[in-house]
Amino acid sequence: MSHGRDIAASDWTDEDLLTRDEASGRLKEEIDAVRERLAMLESGGSDAPADAASVLLLTRRLSALEKLYGAL
Repeated sequence: MSHGRDIAASDWTDEDLLTRDEASGRLKEEIDAVRERLAMLESGGSDAPADAASVLLLTRRLSALEKLYGAL
């Protein structure tokens, strides 16, 4: 039997959690990156062909990210 720390105990601290400002900042950065990638695919400016499936997935991702950003 060990007298050490309980392994099943939570090790979370307040420093481990994101604030709303930090979360919204990270979401905004990701939204901007997805918009940029989507615009590049739609304009044909990338080396990869503008695949309709990729555009659809990025459009869905952008929509979900914007919805989360709006909820903060």
